[in-house]
Amino acid sequence: MSKIEVRDYQSLVAMALLEDVKSGDITSQATIPDDSVSRAIIKTKQAGVICGVDIALHVFFEIDPTLIVITAICDGQIVDSGVVIMTVEGKTRSILMAERTVLNFLSRLSGIATETRTYVDMIKGTIACICDTRKTIPGWRKLDKYAVAIGGGTNHRIGLWDAILIKENHINAAGSVSKALEKAKQFAARAAFIQIEITDIQQLEEALPLEPDMVLLDNMSIDTIIKAVEMCKKNNYNILIEASGNVNIENVRGIAMTGVDRISVGAITHSAKNFDFTLLIE
Repeated sequence: MSKIEVRDYQSLVAMALLEDVKSGDITSQATIPDDSVSRAIIKTKQAGVICGVDIALHVFFEIDPTLIVITAICDGQIVDSGVVIMTVEGKTRSILMAERTVLNFLSRLSGIATETRTYVDMIKGTIACICDTRKTIPGWRKLDKYAVAIGGGTNHRIGLWDAILIKENHINAAGSVSKALEKAKQFAARAAFIQIEITDIQQLEEALPLEPDMVLLDNMSIDTIIKAVEMCKKNNYNILIEASGNVNIENVRGIAMTGVDRISVGAITHSAKNFDFTLLIE
Protein backbone atom coordinates (compact mmCIF):
# COMPACT_ATOMS: atom_id res chain seq x y z
CA MET A 1 0.00 0.00 0.00
CA SER A 2 2.40 2.65 -1.27
CA LYS A 3 -0.41 5.12 -1.98
CA ILE A 4 -3.39 6.38 -0.03
CA GLU A 5 -6.30 8.52 -1.10
CA VAL A 6 -8.32 11.14 0.74
CA ARG A 7 -11.10 8.63 1.39
CA ASP A 8 -8.62 6.50 3.36
CA TYR A 9 -8.16 9.16 6.03
CA GLN A 10 -10.97 11.70 5.64
CA SER A 11 -13.24 10.23 8.31
CA LEU A 12 -10.32 9.65 10.68
CA VAL A 13 -9.25 13.29 10.37
CA ALA A 14 -12.84 14.41 10.97
CA MET A 15 -13.03 12.29 14.12
CA ALA A 16 -9.67 13.57 15.36
CA LEU A 17 -10.72 17.19 14.89
CA LEU A 18 -14.07 16.58 16.55
CA GLU A 19 -12.48 15.17 19.69
CA ASP A 20 -9.77 17.86 19.88
CA VAL A 21 -11.43 21.03 18.59
CA LYS A 22 -15.14 20.37 19.06
CA SER A 23 -16.65 23.86 19.59
CA GLY A 24 -13.35 25.73 19.26
CA ASP A 25 -9.93 26.51 20.73
CA ILE A 26 -10.90 28.67 23.71
CA THR A 27 -7.29 29.34 24.71
CA SER A 28 -6.48 30.91 21.35
CA GLN A 29 -9.81 32.74 21.34
CA ALA A 30 -8.97 34.20 24.74
CA THR A 31 -5.39 35.24 24.01
CA ILE A 32 -5.05 35.91 20.27
CA PRO A 33 -6.94 38.54 18.25
CA ASP A 34 -9.14 37.16 15.49
CA ASP A 35 -7.26 39.15 12.84
CA SER A 36 -3.79 37.95 13.95
CA VAL A 37 -1.77 36.42 11.11
CA SER A 38 1.37 34.31 11.56
CA ARG A 39 3.90 32.12 9.84
CA ALA A 40 4.82 28.79 11.42
CA ILE A 41 7.20 25.96 10.64
CA ILE A 42 7.05 22.26 11.37
CA LYS A 43 10.52 20.97 12.13
CA THR A 44 11.98 17.56 12.92
CA LYS A 45 13.60 16.94 16.30
CA GLN A 46 15.15 13.63 15.27
CA ALA A 47 16.37 11.83 12.15
CA GLY A 48 14.15 9.39 10.31
CA VAL A 49 11.63 8.74 7.53
CA ILE A 50 8.85 11.26 6.96
CA CYS A 51 5.29 10.04 6.44
CA GLY A 52 1.88 11.73 6.56
CA VAL A 53 2.53 14.99 4.71
CA ASP A 54 -0.67 14.88 2.65
CA ILE A 55 -2.72 14.09 5.74
CA ALA A 56 -1.19 17.06 7.54
CA LEU A 57 -2.21 19.27 4.61
CA HIS A 58 -5.73 17.87 4.78
CA VAL A 59 -5.97 18.73 8.48
CA PHE A 60 -4.82 22.30 7.94
CA PHE A 61 -7.31 22.87 5.13
CA GLU A 62 -10.16 21.27 7.07
CA ILE A 63 -9.54 23.83 9.79
CA ASP A 64 -9.07 26.75 7.42
CA PRO A 65 -9.03 26.54 3.59
CA THR A 66 -7.38 29.98 3.42
CA LEU A 67 -4.16 28.78 5.03
CA ILE A 68 -1.11 28.74 2.77
CA VAL A 69 0.94 25.59 3.34
CA ILE A 70 4.25 24.93 1.60
CA THR A 71 5.79 21.47 1.89
CA ALA A 72 9.53 20.98 1.63
CA ILE A 73 9.60 17.21 2.12
CA CYS A 74 7.64 14.31 0.61
CA ASP A 75 6.63 11.03 2.20
CA GLY A 76 9.49 8.55 2.15
CA GLN A 77 12.31 11.06 2.39
CA ILE A 78 14.94 10.41 5.05
CA VAL A 79 15.80 13.55 7.01
CA ASP A 80 18.09 14.68 9.80
CA SER A 81 17.05 16.41 12.98
CA GLY A 82 16.30 20.11 12.62
CA VAL A 83 14.84 19.92 9.11
CA VAL A 84 11.84 22.11 8.25
CA ILE A 85 9.32 19.88 6.49
CA MET A 86 6.61 22.49 5.92
CA THR A 87 5.63 26.10 6.53
CA VAL A 88 2.13 27.44 7.06
CA GLU A 89 0.87 31.01 6.86
CA GLY A 90 -2.50 32.45 7.77
CA LYS A 91 -4.70 33.10 10.76
CA THR A 92 -2.81 32.39 13.97
CA ARG A 93 -5.87 30.86 15.60
CA SER A 94 -6.31 28.44 12.69
CA ILE A 95 -2.68 27.33 12.81
CA LEU A 96 -2.84 26.62 16.53
CA MET A 97 -6.20 24.90 16.25
CA ALA A 98 -4.73 22.44 13.74
CA GLU A 99 -1.36 22.03 15.47
CA ARG A 100 -1.88 18.99 17.69
CA THR A 101 -3.90 16.97 15.17
CA VAL A 102 -1.34 17.66 12.43
CA LEU A 103 1.53 16.61 14.69
CA ASN A 104 -0.29 13.51 15.91
CA PHE A 105 -0.74 12.17 12.38
CA LEU A 106 2.81 13.06 11.33
CA SER A 107 4.32 11.65 14.53
CA ARG A 108 2.64 8.26 14.42
CA LEU A 109 3.08 7.63 10.71
CA SER A 110 6.67 8.87 10.58
CA GLY A 111 7.39 6.78 13.68
CA ILE A 112 6.13 3.63 11.97
CA ALA A 113 8.01 4.44 8.75
CA THR A 114 11.21 5.10 10.68
CA GLU A 115 10.93 1.91 12.74
CA THR A 116 10.23 -0.10 9.60
CA ARG A 117 13.27 1.39 7.87
CA THR A 118 15.43 0.39 10.85
CA TYR A 119 14.36 -3.24 10.44
CA VAL A 120 14.74 -3.13 6.65
CA ASP A 121 18.28 -1.80 6.99
CA MET A 122 19.14 -4.56 9.47
CA ILE A 123 18.43 -7.33 6.93
CA LYS A 124 20.12 -5.80 3.89
CA GLY A 125 21.95 -8.38 1.81
CA THR A 126 19.45 -11.16 2.53
CA ILE A 127 16.48 -12.29 0.45
CA ALA A 128 14.02 -11.52 3.23
CA CYS A 129 11.61 -8.61 3.41
CA ILE A 130 9.99 -7.05 6.48
CA CYS A 131 6.21 -7.45 6.69
CA ASP A 132 3.59 -5.87 8.91
CA THR A 133 0.71 -7.57 10.74
CA ARG A 134 -2.89 -6.78 11.70
CA LYS A 135 -1.67 -5.46 15.05
CA THR A 136 -2.69 -1.88 14.31
CA ILE A 137 -4.75 0.77 16.08
CA PRO A 138 -8.45 0.28 15.25
CA GLY A 139 -9.39 2.63 12.43
CA TRP A 140 -5.76 3.21 11.44
CA ARG A 141 -5.19 -0.04 9.49
CA LYS A 142 -4.70 1.53 6.05
CA LEU A 143 -2.62 4.42 7.38
CA ASP A 144 -0.39 2.17 9.49
CA LYS A 145 0.20 -0.16 6.55
CA TYR A 146 0.86 2.80 4.27
CA ALA A 147 3.53 3.99 6.70
CA VAL A 148 5.13 0.53 6.67
CA ALA A 149 5.32 0.64 2.87
CA ILE A 150 6.80 4.15 2.98
CA GLY A 151 9.46 2.82 5.35
CA GLY A 152 10.42 0.09 2.88
CA GLY A 153 8.35 -2.75 4.34
CA THR A 154 5.89 -5.12 2.70
CA ASN A 155 2.21 -5.27 3.57
CA HIS A 156 0.69 -8.51 4.82
CA ARG A 157 -3.04 -9.04 4.29
CA ILE A 158 -5.16 -5.97 4.97
CA GLY A 159 -7.82 -7.84 6.92
CA LEU A 160 -9.67 -11.11 7.31
CA TRP A 161 -11.28 -10.74 3.90
CA ASP A 162 -8.38 -10.60 1.43
CA ALA A 163 -6.38 -13.76 2.22
CA ILE A 164 -6.74 -17.01 4.15
CA LEU A 165 -4.42 -17.35 7.14
CA ILE A 166 -4.95 -20.55 9.12
CA LYS A 167 -3.79 -20.09 12.71
CA GLU A 168 -3.64 -22.27 15.81
CA ASN A 169 -7.31 -21.88 16.71
CA HIS A 170 -8.41 -22.72 13.16
CA ILE A 171 -6.28 -25.87 13.26
CA ASN A 172 -7.69 -26.90 16.62
CA ALA A 173 -11.26 -26.27 15.49
CA ALA A 174 -10.77 -28.10 12.17
CA GLY A 175 -9.07 -31.07 13.82
CA SER A 176 -5.61 -30.97 12.26
CA VAL A 177 -3.28 -29.07 9.95
CA SER A 178 -4.22 -31.20 6.95
CA LYS A 179 -7.95 -30.94 7.60
CA ALA A 180 -7.75 -27.16 7.93
CA LEU A 181 -5.78 -26.86 4.67
CA GLU A 182 -8.08 -29.22 2.78
CA LYS A 183 -11.12 -27.22 3.85
CA ALA A 184 -9.42 -23.95 2.93
CA LYS A 185 -8.57 -25.24 -0.54
CA GLN A 186 -12.13 -26.44 -1.10
CA PHE A 187 -13.50 -23.08 0.00
CA ALA A 188 -11.07 -20.94 -1.97
CA ALA A 189 -10.82 -23.07 -5.12
CA ARG A 190 -7.34 -21.55 -5.54
CA ALA A 191 -8.84 -18.09 -5.88
CA ALA A 192 -7.47 -16.91 -2.54
CA PHE A 193 -3.95 -16.81 -1.18
CA ILE A 194 -3.72 -19.56 1.46
CA GLN A 195 -1.29 -19.29 4.36
CA ILE A 196 -0.89 -21.47 7.42
CA GLU A 197 0.85 -20.75 10.70
CA ILE A 198 2.82 -23.69 12.08
CA THR A 199 4.72 -24.11 15.32
CA ASP A 200 6.90 -27.19 14.80
CA ILE A 201 8.49 -29.45 12.21
CA GLN A 202 5.75 -32.07 12.55
CA GLN A 203 3.12 -29.55 11.51
CA LEU A 204 5.31 -28.47 8.58
CA GLU A 205 5.65 -32.08 7.41
CA GLU A 206 1.86 -32.36 7.47
CA ALA A 207 1.34 -29.06 5.64
CA LEU A 208 3.88 -29.29 2.81
CA PRO A 209 2.22 -32.01 0.69
CA LEU A 210 -0.92 -29.86 0.54
CA GLU A 211 1.15 -26.97 -0.88
CA PRO A 212 -0.21 -23.85 0.76
CA ASP A 213 0.95 -20.61 -0.83
CA MET A 214 2.87 -19.68 2.30
CA VAL A 215 3.86 -21.18 5.64
CA LEU A 216 4.42 -18.99 8.68
CA LEU A 217 7.01 -20.38 11.07
CA ASP A 218 5.74 -19.13 14.40
CA ASN A 219 8.06 -18.64 17.38
CA MET A 220 10.65 -21.11 16.11
CA SER A 221 14.29 -21.12 17.13
CA ILE A 222 16.93 -20.23 14.54
CA ASP A 223 17.99 -23.88 14.25
CA THR A 224 14.39 -25.00 13.69
CA ILE A 225 13.82 -22.29 11.08
CA ILE A 226 16.94 -23.44 9.22
CA LYS A 227 15.65 -27.02 9.24
CA ALA A 228 12.22 -25.87 8.04
CA VAL A 229 13.71 -23.86 5.17
CA GLU A 230 15.84 -26.84 4.14
CA MET A 231 12.75 -29.07 4.09
CA CYS A 232 10.90 -26.68 1.81
CA LYS A 233 13.81 -26.16 -0.58
CA LYS A 234 14.86 -29.82 -0.69
CA ASN A 235 11.47 -30.95 -1.88
CA ASN A 236 11.18 -28.08 -4.39
CA TYR A 237 7.95 -26.83 -2.91
CA ASN A 238 7.00 -23.50 -4.46
CA ILE A 239 5.99 -22.09 -1.09
CA LEU A 240 6.84 -18.76 0.48
CA ILE A 241 8.36 -19.03 3.94
CA GLU A 242 7.71 -16.42 6.59
CA ALA A 243 9.10 -16.24 10.12
CA SER A 244 6.96 -14.64 12.79
CA GLY A 245 6.68 -14.27 16.54
CA ASN A 246 8.82 -12.29 18.99
CA VAL A 247 10.92 -10.70 16.26
CA ASN A 248 12.98 -7.74 17.46
CA ILE A 249 15.81 -5.58 16.23
CA GLU A 250 18.38 -7.79 17.97
CA ASN A 251 17.36 -11.09 16.37
CA VAL A 252 15.92 -10.02 13.01
CA ARG A 253 19.16 -10.34 11.04
CA GLY A 254 19.82 -13.82 12.38
CA ILE A 255 16.33 -14.83 11.29
CA ALA A 256 16.84 -13.28 7.85
CA MET A 257 20.09 -15.23 7.40
CA THR A 258 18.19 -18.53 7.61
CA GLY A 259 16.85 -18.04 4.09
CA VAL A 260 13.23 -17.18 4.86
CA ASP A 261 11.44 -15.02 2.30
CA ARG A 262 9.57 -12.81 4.75
CA ILE A 263 9.71 -11.76 8.39
CA SER A 264 6.58 -10.34 10.00
CA VAL A 265 7.16 -7.81 12.77
CA GLY A 266 4.21 -6.71 14.88
CA ALA A 267 6.37 -4.18 16.70
CA ILE A 268 6.65 -1.85 13.71
CA THR A 269 3.01 -0.89 14.18
CA HIS A 270 2.04 -1.79 17.74
CA SER A 271 5.19 -0.48 19.45
CA ALA A 272 6.73 2.13 17.16
CA LYS A 273 7.77 5.30 18.98
CA ASN A 274 6.22 8.54 17.82
CA PHE A 275 8.51 10.65 15.66
CA ASP A 276 9.40 13.93 17.35
CA PHE A 277 8.24 17.09 15.56
CA THR A 278 7.65 20.63 16.72
CA LEU A 279 5.49 23.42 15.30
CA LEU A 280 6.85 26.89 15.99
CA ILE A 281 5.35 30.28 15.20
CA GLU A 282 8.10 32.59 13.97
